[in-house]
Amino acid sequence: MFRIWAKILKEERIQKQFVYESDKSFTYSEFFDYLSEICGALDEPTPVLLKTHIFNYAKFRHVTFRKDDFIEPVPFDKLVLENIL
Repeated sequence: MFRIWAKILKEERIQKQFVYESDKSFTYSEFFDYLSEICGALDEPTPVLLKTHIFNYAKFRHVTFRKDDFIEPVPFDKLVLENIL
C-alpha cells in the first residue's frame, strides 16, 4: 500500500490537494498511470513525465512539475507530488 499527496500551488499557497491511495505495491513503471489518475481527480491536465521526475521522486520522495512541464497552459505555478509514509 502507498499514498501520494498531490498539491497544486499558486504563489506558494495550496489551491487544490488530493491524496492518492492504492492497495497495490508501488512500481516506478506505473508512475505515469498514478500521475494521470491524480491529475484526473484534480481536474487538471497531465504533465510530461521525464526520467528526471521519476529519479527525483525515487531519491527525494517528492517531485515538482512546473508550468513548463505542461503542454497546455495551466492556472497554477506548481504541481507537487509527495510520498506519504
